Amino acid sequence: MVRPSPIRASVDYDQEGVQHGFLRLPYSRDDSAWGAVMIPIAVIKHGKGPTALLTGANHGDEYEGPIALLKLANSLEPRRVRGRVIIVPAMNYPAFRAGRRTSPIDAGNLNRIFPGRPDGSVTEKIADYFQRVLLPLADIVLDYHSGGRTLDFLPFAAAHELPDKEQEQRCVAAMEAFNAPYSMKLHEIDAVGMYDTAAEEQGKTFLTTELGGGGSASARSVRIAERGVRNLLIHAGLLEGEIALEPTVWLAMHGDDSFVISTSEGVVEMCRDLGDEVEVDQLVARVYAPDRTGAEPVIYRARMSGLLVGRHFPGLIKTGDCLAVIAVRQG
Repeated sequence: MVRPSPIRASVDYDQEGVQHGFLRLPYSRDDSAWGAVMIPIAVIKHGKGPTALLTGANHGDEYEGPIALLKLANSLEPRRVRGRVIIVPAMNYPAFRAGRRTSPIDAGNLNRIFPGRPDGSVTEKIADYFQRVLLPLADIVLDYHSGGRTLDFLPFAAAHELPDKEQEQRCVAAMEAFNAPYSMKLHEIDAVGMYDTAAEEQGKTFLTTELGGGGSASARSVRIAERGVRNLLIHAGLLEGEIALEPTVWLAMHGDDSFVISTSEGVVEMCRDLGDEVEVDQLVARVYAPDRTGAEPVIYRARMSGLLVGRHFPGLIKTGDCLAVIAVRQG
């Protein structure tokens, strides 16, 4: 017998109007014996229609999602909605409050731990609640991401290649409606345990983003996040209005060759900037030994031709870190 989730919502998902509340997850600890993790949530419902589930801070050091969703939760009026919008600005709330990718409580990476467990760690319990309670309510799911503290990206929305081509087309149409400056058919290095995979396996229309990085948000990246979510809600039939379309560059990733992975550690010299065109075997970066002079740097070259869409952000790099990401223009 599967245990019920220990998380209790202070909102009623079927109630009309606007509700601001919490997902209360009991968490007994040294400084609060009967304490809880209180994850903010908003529900805006008006009449019958589809349900959108909008999430940010799946990784706690990514900020465009929380900013855009906090603003949306404060401004969305029920009379303008046809259906239901569920907003969770910070899925991994402990990580968000700590400014970390993973949870300071259990080191849990929420986006690698699905389907979770109702009797597991704090992060596993959060994943389980989304897996068994929130995702089944949704028709369309948007999960905001950016590069966090360690990566930086051109601002793109992304959909995955899926076995179900009708579902894949719905996801691509949602990506087109979001209308980021770049639109990507995304290849994941490791999709096991991802929220993306959990949503897609339930047949949902799923969309994600990478809207910058460096552990902060820019005015431009927040504008992209805000405009994109409103476009998406219009596309889904939840809001009336015209989708605001601007030119987008269509991109695709070609498997493992899209990734340049560091096999050394040291100081990074990026030799190409985001948005630059690169050719196969062209110099992308050098990594210098941090502890001596006179040592030749390790040279990193592109494994394919395309556009530099992602890069390592900090000045220091470790063995195994992603150094660069290359994608191919489509159309």
